[in-house]
Order: sequence, then C-alpha cells, then structure tokens
Amino acid sequence: MIIIYAGVLLSLSIYSFALIDPNITFFQTRGWEIFREKLVYFGYYERQNSWVAYFSLVIVLFAFHYFFVKKYKQFNPIRLAIIIGVILLISYPFLSHDFLNYMFDARIITFYRQNPYFYKALDFPDDYWLRFLQWTHRTYPYGPVFLLITLIPSFFSLGKFVLSFLFFKSTFVIFYFLAVFYLNKLNKKFAVVFATHPLIIIEGLVNSHNDLIAVSLGIIGIYYLLISKALISRLFFLLSIGIKFITFPILLLTKSNKRRNKFIFTFLIGVIVYLSIKSEIQPWYFLNLFIFLPLLKESINTSILLGASRLNIFFFGLLISYYPYIRLGGWDTIEKVELKHGIIGAAAIFNLLYFFYFYYLNRNNSKEKKNKK
Repeated sequence: MIIIYAGVLLSLSIYSFALIDPNITFFQTRGWEIFREKLVYFGYYERQNSWVAYFSLVIVLFAFHYFFVKKYKQFNPIRLAIIIGVILLISYPFLSHDFLNYMFDARIITFYRQNPYFYKALDFPDDYWLRFLQWTHRTYPYGPVFLLITLIPSFFSLGKFVLSFLFFKSTFVIFYFLAVFYLNKLNKKFAVVFATHPLIIIEGLVNSHNDLIAVSLGIIGIYYLLISKALISRLFFLLSIGIKFITFPILLLTKSNKRRNKFIFTFLIGVIVYLSIKSEIQPWYFLNLFIFLPLLKESINTSILLGASRLNIFFFGLLISYYPYIRLGGWDTIEKVELKHGIIGAAAIFNLLYFFYFYYLNRNNSKEKKNKK
C-alpha cells in the first residue's frame, strides 16, 4: 500500500510541472526540455485532461488519507512524513506564485543587500527572475520571522535559482516533518491526520505556502503548552505570529480551559472569513485550522466544531475550487473567481448539512442510551 501511495505522490510531483511558468528553465538539457514541453502542452493546451488528472489525484489522496487515519495504528507517521516529504521535494508550486516571491524577497537581502520591506522586485529590473514573478510591485508583506528563516536557504543557494528552489522546498519539508514529529509525541492519530491530509500535502508542501511554517511552529507551541512549559510555548507562539499575523489568537490558548480554546478557534475562523470577504477566499488560509489539532485529545471522534475529519468535505471543496484555474486558465475574469467562490460555498453548505446530520444522529443515540438505562 505504501508503494502505491508513493506512486500517487510521485504522479502529483510530475503533474505539478504541467502548469510550470513557461519562463522558468531549471536545466539546459535536452531531456529536461522534452519533459517540460510535453507537460506544459498537457497543462496549457489539454486543459480538460489536465483537470481530470488533478481531480483524480485529489480524490485518490483523500481516499488514502481516510485509509491511513482509519488504520493509523498500523503505520509509523514519521516514516510516512519522510516518504511524503522526500517525494514532494521535487514538486513545483503549480497553483500559486507565492513560493517564487518568497525566494526573491530573501534574494533582495542576500544578493542585493537591500531591505525587502522597503524595496520591491521591480526595483531590480535587470534581474532575470522577474520573468516569472508575479506581484512584483509590492514590498514584503509577511512577518520578520519568516524573512529570517528564508535567509538561510537563500544564502546557501549562492544566487542560483535551482539551488534556491531546492533549499526553499527543503525548508518547508523540514517544518512539515517537525509538525508531524511533535504531533506524534502527543497522539499518533493526530500525526497521521496531519501527515497525510491532502490540504497539507497540496497547499503546504507542493504549493509551499508559508502558512505551513506558521502552523508547524504553532503546533510545537501547543505541545509545550500541554506539557506545562508555558514560557517555551509562548515563544513558539510568537514565532508563529511572526510568520503570519493571522495566527495571533493562539497566543491566548490555555492548557485546561476548553471553552476558551474553542472560542479562540471560532475567532480564528472569523478572521479567515473576514479576510476572505475583504479580498478573496484562498484555500491555504484554512491550513491555520490544523494548529488546533493537538487540542482534540478527548474529542477527536465527537467534536462537531473541531473534528478535522468532519471538515473534509469543505477541504475537498477548497482543493477542487482550482477548477477555473486548471480547466479554464487563470483568474483573469470575475466569472472565474465567482465560480471558485461558488464551489467553496457549495462545499461549505454540504459540510454544514453533514454536521447537522451527525449532531442529530449523536443526539438520538444519546437518548436511546438513556432510555435503556
């Protein structure tokens, strides 16, 4: 089963190059050119088949996720994380350009010796990286902690694009592994849920959004919170906030006050919804919900609000919302963005109906047990 799963992950890594930016050249070899040309043709000119391939991969990933979580006692989450991380190390962030911007933001410091909070990509018009960058008009939008972390792979890449790409990818894999490692110390099932979840795999590892690093630091912070090391816990919470300020509410988490923690979780959902309404619904925003996974110790099978498995319909909808991008090409019209939001909205409605069904089912089961007594 692991071999088949590895094959699926490898297929995802290969497929990710179908939507590579045509201006990016990793290698000046004939073999690479043939590989890239065939996949680019598939991704850009056979969009129906490309969509079917992506849709199939998402379904298979969810099927494997369900299998691994159900049989979690039979699998080593650390080993799973290593397999997943190593295979996806070679994947391309095909659904977003943010990863490439992370690389250039750090390059502004390590290569140009300038401050990305004051300088933007357009200030370096002769840099050939600008051929494949987007959002070149903005200055650095993230917290200082993420900038400091990205300086390490950028410095060791010596200004080389391929090395920078691999080292940045490795950074995300390392933080993914750390999250699985600390979750495994708390609960093996949590670790398997996180390690194999399709949203983590696609948005965190393949597309490499920095929310994954914020989530990883938050999970480590919660681990130390639960073992009563409050000072270390708050330090990791602050580091997480220093990646993306959206995780600020976790600073108020406690070890024993479940009602307060649920309120903070609800508040974070409210922040994500607000950001989505203010700008646009982005699937990777919802990676931040996985920070709360370690707090499900006593309620992972019964919680309606926090059970990660109970949100999979919505998470599936988030990943399928890329239909306009893959099948129709880009986000260049309002209609495509509205279609994306419609898919996500429909998934949210179905998930709510799913919640109500289980609430009704659990309520009836509780009544039957009371009547028997």
